[in-house]
Amino acid sequence: MAAIVPDVTVTGRVVDEQGAGIPGVNVVVKGTSNGTQTDTDGKYSITVPDDATLIFSFIGYNTQELVVGGRTTINVTLTSATQTLSDVVVTGYGTQAKRDLTGAVARVEAEEIERQPVTTPTQAIQGKVAGVQIISDGGPNSQPKVRIRGTGTLLAGAEPLYVVDGVQTTDIRNLSNADIATIDVLKDASAAAIYGVRGANGVIIITTKQGKVGKPVLSYNATMGFKRAAHLVDMADAQQYTNYLKDTAPDLTIPDYSGSTNWYDEILRRATYQNHNLAVSGANENVRYYFSGNLLQDDGLAISNKFSRLTVRSNTAFTLSDKLTINSQASFSHANTKDVNFATAYQNAYRAAPIIPSKVDGRYGNTSAFGNVGNPLLDIEKNNNRSLENRLQGNVGVDFKPVSALTLRSAINVDLNFDNRIIYDYQYNSDESTFITAGGNQRTLRSNLSTIQNNRNRYLWENTATFQKQFDKHNLTVLAGTVTEQGESRTLEGSRKDVGPNKDQWYLGAGDPNTSTNNAVGAIDRRLSLLGRINYSYADRYLLTTNLRYDGTSRFNKDQRWGFFPSLGLGWVLSEEDFMKSQTVLSFLKLRASYGQLGNDQIDPNAYIVTAESNVPYVFNGQSVLGAIINQIKDRNVSWETTTEYDAAVEFALLDNRLSGELTYYQKKTTDALIPVNIPGNLGDPDNQYITNAADISNKGIEAALNWRNQLSTDWSYNFGVNATFNKNRIEKLNGGQALFGGFNNVTLSDNGVSAGSFYVLKSTGIFQSQAEIDAYPKYTGVPTPQPGDLKYADANGDGVISLLDRVHSGSYQPPVYFGINGGMNYQKFDFSFVFSGNLNNEVYNAKKQFRYQATDNVEADFANNRWTATNGSQSDPRTISNNTPNSTYFIESGSYIRLNNLVLGYTIPANVTQKAKISNVRIFATAQNLFTFTKYSGFTPELPGGPLDSGIESTTYPTSRTLALGLNVNF
Repeated sequence: MAAIVPDVTVTGRVVDEQGAGIPGVNVVVKGTSNGTQTDTDGKYSITVPDDATLIFSFIGYNTQELVVGGRTTINVTLTSATQTLSDVVVTGYGTQAKRDLTGAVARVEAEEIERQPVTTPTQAIQGKVAGVQIISDGGPNSQPKVRIRGTGTLLAGAEPLYVVDGVQTTDIRNLSNADIATIDVLKDASAAAIYGVRGANGVIIITTKQGKVGKPVLSYNATMGFKRAAHLVDMADAQQYTNYLKDTAPDLTIPDYSGSTNWYDEILRRATYQNHNLAVSGANENVRYYFSGNLLQDDGLAISNKFSRLTVRSNTAFTLSDKLTINSQASFSHANTKDVNFATAYQNAYRAAPIIPSKVDGRYGNTSAFGNVGNPLLDIEKNNNRSLENRLQGNVGVDFKPVSALTLRSAINVDLNFDNRIIYDYQYNSDESTFITAGGNQRTLRSNLSTIQNNRNRYLWENTATFQKQFDKHNLTVLAGTVTEQGESRTLEGSRKDVGPNKDQWYLGAGDPNTSTNNAVGAIDRRLSLLGRINYSYADRYLLTTNLRYDGTSRFNKDQRWGFFPSLGLGWVLSEEDFMKSQTVLSFLKLRASYGQLGNDQIDPNAYIVTAESNVPYVFNGQSVLGAIINQIKDRNVSWETTTEYDAAVEFALLDNRLSGELTYYQKKTTDALIPVNIPGNLGDPDNQYITNAADISNKGIEAALNWRNQLSTDWSYNFGVNATFNKNRIEKLNGGQALFGGFNNVTLSDNGVSAGSFYVLKSTGIFQSQAEIDAYPKYTGVPTPQPGDLKYADANGDGVISLLDRVHSGSYQPPVYFGINGGMNYQKFDFSFVFSGNLNNEVYNAKKQFRYQATDNVEADFANNRWTATNGSQSDPRTISNNTPNSTYFIESGSYIRLNNLVLGYTIPANVTQKAKISNVRIFATAQNLFTFTKYSGFTPELPGGPLDSGIESTTYPTSRTLALGLNVNF
């Protein structure tokens, strides 16, 4: 008689190479039909004979067979078979294999993020994801602007929602790149609908690292380098400027100064950058942990500019039983920023005369002797902003499995932010000169100190239930849950003048009490949401996903607070069909289509509250009396912006998955967009505005991505990828007949039928060469009367007069095409990678050029030599006079560019060398950021961040940095 083999119940967790749980893995007893699947966290439980062999299999991963051998716990790490199919992406309140997605989701891995010398994670994904435009600001503690599939709003927040380990936020500057495991971008409404009112502009989900099963790992990562301004405009030197002045201001007395001041050299520097990260991680059957500390220091290009940040992180998970798990993620960051009055200094550096010294014997050169221009060096050294920011983010969650198919989760998320800012400015009067004098013009300084304290806290409580079950060829996952959210903000500020320059005495009590001002504001907003999702697949080929979200918000009047946001996605994996089995070219082929709606409530929480201003004078009975005036009325029906999106795509892999790609068409329309409308004069102050739903905006486009990966031998492998987005942005409707001006000098006008932030200017058609030409031209009204050498404008409306009524829409900063190119190669222990990004066929407005039409301001060297004069009839640049400063197409240039964002060359020291020192891995590398840019733009940078109404305008932009750095990765 054969011996009876006892049964054992085996439990465990199946993870990928990053330690993330893989849902839907088939766990089957070899030679039988007895099997199960892993849940949303990669966990499983199965009863088998104790001598059985378990097969772990999942599409896109290498299959593993393990003998049970009486064990009751078996944890498994599956390795990727192909990157195209193996990605398990985070979709919001769960994970899904990329092959099973019906929505548009893209992933960026840790390796692609942590190699770049940047301060924020979003800078590291520039050029890597189709449909995502990253517009960087050069400042050391700035957060880039992110646009996912175009701009879909005019007033409400245009930035995506960030979700960091479940914590929802709009600011991720506190994150260390080295702590990030993956970044998943939810691009379409079907994918983002689970986030309802927060997801209208897309969702970026960031998952930080977890410990992996095995011995503890100690990791140290460091990057150190320096950076300089990537590009500066060549300004006239002292000799060129002196010659220029003799023509533009012949009566001006020019002081004797033998030197030549390059004001950009005076206020900019070669800055240092360093980033250090130390982490320890590990896991066993019951505990997973990851602890890290990060120190980042970025001095910034402007002298006196400094930024440092210390971040500590703790990620833990405790498996208390087969049914109960507790997990937590927490991070604390302390940021110290010494900012400067850079906008003013940078503008003044463009205008200041090079014949004035920056500083002599401790006194600042009086640049105001030549135009109303402050000394740029003084702007930097004597006007300082300092801020200290402390931030705590984290969550604690409990997962309970009453039965194998059901997981109940409850999590509390917090985001606590406190910052204290000091703004110290010098103000001018004429009592006593502390400047070098020139031309008899004397100015002096008076100080002003402002202190601002901000508290911004947000709390979320999430409760979800997830049911997952496989029935023969049917695979079903059902999610239901609630989200309760509260946000609080409080700001207290005060200021006084005549506080001394000693930084140790920067407190308000040191100032003149007669100049004291103070203010306090605060707001509370709340949301309550119900959510649900169904994922269904049949035979791994027919896919369905539906999301439902019902949101309530306190930001609107009580009758308009609730909104319902559904989505539906369908997919068909053709490569799983029997009729595709015989072909050998296609490894994978999927068609998908989706529909979804999202909301946007990102406006002032107090926007619907009526306010009044007292002590306003008005005439009554022929006498002036004081009264009150309404300065903010409310539209009781103001409500959500609603974004509706349709999406259709094909995903494919060819040639044994070496070539993979995706082609997507999307159509996104925002209706009832929130815009400001002027208050009618009979209801209040007409200079003030109220918020109402009065616009429709559309974005239509195509995304294309193609990737090639090949392993030539055990020593050689390489990859190459390209992605491009073709997007058309258009305001479809703007109710009330009120177009929206914006930007520097109101240079943009958002109106029906044009892109948001469209430039609205006079059309420059050339330069007048003679008075006879002027006399034969239509008369100028409301703009300066021209003389020879002035710009010529088109009579666009054909009324026979040149006026501001002839302004026309003349392009937009929003690019119709943006793209990324990336690739890499590995040879033995060497690795190499690169990333390019760029825009095509958009426009930028070079507002700096408008500053140069004051006779004594400095100018670019090319303009000094090539401008129109009586003896040089230039057709390219007009004469120097303020006549030529009206907004016109003369200041509009091509914004097309291609930039080498990142270049990395690394070497991994052989293991037989490092193991002698008990080190498991050592890699050294060199990296460069923003190495070069190809563009026809004549300004500092064609990459110009801004809001929906004012992007693409260069006036006081922080310069782009070129960074060169060395790095080290060590694992013990």
